[in-house]
Amino acid sequence: MSDSEIIFEKRGVAGLITLNRPKALNALTQDMVVAGKEQLDAWARDDAIQCVIIRGEGERAFCAGGDIRALYESGKAGSPYALDFYRDEYRLDAAIKHFPKPYIALMHGIVMGGGVGVSVHGSHRVASETTVFAMPETGIGLFPDVGGSYFLPRCPGALGMYLALTGARLKTADTLYAGIVTHFVPGAEWDALIARLADGEAPDAVLDAMKQDAPNTYLADHRAAIDRVFAKDSVEGILAALDAEHTDWSRDTAKTIRTKSPTATKLAFRQVREGAALSFDDCMKMEFRMVNRVVAGHDFYEGVRATIIDKDGAPNWKPAKLEEVNDAEIDACFAPLGKDELVL
Repeated sequence: MSDSEIIFEKRGVAGLITLNRPKALNALTQDMVVAGKEQLDAWARDDAIQCVIIRGEGERAFCAGGDIRALYESGKAGSPYALDFYRDEYRLDAAIKHFPKPYIALMHGIVMGGGVGVSVHGSHRVASETTVFAMPETGIGLFPDVGGSYFLPRCPGALGMYLALTGARLKTADTLYAGIVTHFVPGAEWDALIARLADGEAPDAVLDAMKQDAPNTYLADHRAAIDRVFAKDSVEGILAALDAEHTDWSRDTAKTIRTKSPTATKLAFRQVREGAALSFDDCMKMEFRMVNRVVAGHDFYEGVRATIIDKDGAPNWKPAKLEEVNDAEIDACFAPLGKDELVL
């Protein structure tokens, strides 16, 4: 395996991308997302390439997200890296969404944050038996970005809002149930899957032949309650509805939401509602507006400190309570950026 953080190969008619930072759970850097966008643009024009496959090196993760520590240090130092990273990352996500050929993501192990962005927008998303998907950003004072405002409200029922506000971790069966992935193929079959795609077989035919069933579990069991509660018209309304349910599930879910950044929780609620009516590109432009304000604020740094730097699990959110979050400040996060708008 090469020392490169991201590896590009031609295998027959397939372009193969390998995220190659296994010790860092294949977390994305700016160099990786820039290189990925350039390679996708080239393969889109290359008639010899009929599809693109993306995978992660190592057993633990497809991709755990962006390099949060680097983003934290950049923001603290006032350097442009953080916003430059997000701009380039969102451009890569858009390139994947609009890629004119089949884009097959092989999603094993941890698939979170930025790892979602480089997989879920592809035409074909394949889970293994080890897949663990989540959008846990509100727990670090961020919001479910990388196109979360587009794909989350398009999940069945109110599942997207539930995932956005709780950061719930989905295993293989539930990623299928939610529409996050399109197929389940055991990891032991992936080499054969790649070989068949490289030989020029149509992705739909290959995946239909190789897919296996994964019985519905957690989400199916709680779907009625999720749809009932998470359709409410505010975060406060959702929490009140959870409190009124008086079940172990509702108590645990409410407790989880209340540990998150109140500001980020309000942002996530608003973005999912707004994104339901927006095109993909407009969702990405909205998220870039939001992330500019988050990087300039407090909770992102406090959340990363408590989770990744000091690991004390005790973030000091400001404000500390939902009722203290100023609606005008939430509105301001969605305001245009003028000359600094995201250009796709």
